[in-house]
Amino acid sequence: MAEFIERAKFTCALGGALTTIAGINRAVPIVHAAGGCAAALSGTYNLAAGYRGTGYCGGTMIPTTNISENNIVFGGEERLEEQIENSLEILDADLYIVITGCQVEIIGDDAVGVARRFKDRNVIGASTPGFLGNTFKGYDAILKALVKDVITPSKVKDARTVNILGTVPGHDVFYRGNLDEIKRLLGTFGVKVNTFFGTGESVADIRGYGEAGLTILLSDQAGAETAKLLTEFHDIPSIKADLPIGPSGTKAFLFQVGEALGIDKEYIEAIIEKEERHYYSYLERIIDIYSDIDFQRYAVVAADSYYAYSLTRFLADDLGWIPFITSINDITEEEEQENYRRKFDSITSETRPKVLFKENAGELLKEVRNSWPYNHNQKYYDAFGPAFVVGSSIERGLAEKLGANFLSVAFPVSNRVVLNKSYAGFRGALTLVEDLISELVSAR
Repeated sequence: MAEFIERAKFTCALGGALTTIAGINRAVPIVHAAGGCAAALSGTYNLAAGYRGTGYCGGTMIPTTNISENNIVFGGEERLEEQIENSLEILDADLYIVITGCQVEIIGDDAVGVARRFKDRNVIGASTPGFLGNTFKGYDAILKALVKDVITPSKVKDARTVNILGTVPGHDVFYRGNLDEIKRLLGTFGVKVNTFFGTGESVADIRGYGEAGLTILLSDQAGAETAKLLTEFHDIPSIKADLPIGPSGTKAFLFQVGEALGIDKEYIEAIIEKEERHYYSYLERIIDIYSDIDFQRYAVVAADSYYAYSLTRFLADDLGWIPFITSINDITEEEEQENYRRKFDSITSETRPKVLFKENAGELLKEVRNSWPYNHNQKYYDAFGPAFVVGSSIERGLAEKLGANFLSVAFPVSNRVVLNKSYAGFRGALTLVEDLISELVSAR
């Protein structure tokens, strides 16, 4: 039987490249592809990432070669060169990045080579055809181009400076808030954090990322190739960590990073104690209503691997909810699935979730119903509820069918406007609790 992707939660690699460039301050994409590719893909992340907007040069502003049949037959490199010249003349930017669509890659245009002719004018290139893979492949293609062509090699390393990888702008709808919170947390014990996309970071800053002493990779699917390249080109080692959400996840994250950087454990414990006092001083305000009205819920989490485990751990270990099912939509290799599944062994909750790897959103409803006894009109029946679905906007229908409450966190998020919200760290977890509990009391 033929398989198909139902309501995909990713774009192609070109879309990933566009949303990544949109996260870099004063960077302009130059798209070598057919007309419509750039605007359509950019629009996806502009609208489905919490109404993020077009950024410095996105949407219909994106310069594109708009190749025609003539270019397909005779090659489009001259057209690309013309477009680069025009873009440099009209658009003011600190960095121009040539990226490619499927058509020009199929006919063999050397777009990266053409971009290299303009290297002295801050132009670089990356191969990003849709068939390369999903959003994450486009992200890595852009970051690898930055590693090779923008970041300046440095033999001198700062042991207290780290690079953050794995947070994909737009695909993590809360990327700026999350990165700013991680920067704040690590800054409490004297660590400088390079994020590529954080508030106030520029292309000039990115050029100096080669001085970092460590790379922290926050994703199982995005950034691994770039981390390896940072080691190869700039001799920067890397560690893999989970996105920190809430006390349990953030403490584990800070101890892991502190150990890698050789920071005294007692000093980190003192910082954590201070952060926890702040966290619980706010959380205690809802303890009475949480207990009296019984706000504990069965939790169904549907997200990519960047969020799925971290959200589940927070809901189970920190909020005290019952993790029922966690569905991950971006891991297809069996070995990688088993490695990711083992993360859930560290959850301290007595109840562990059923961990699934499903690309298609419609399959999750069937899994939930098959995992709970049917009502056969018996005198006493333990219904699946009260429940809460945490996922993307696509899971809204699932929540309605289950009679569950719902909060969209993972891409796509089209039913919320997101500005500087964060769910990372201690302070982001307070925001997450506010949003979850507000959903429960919103109809009162």
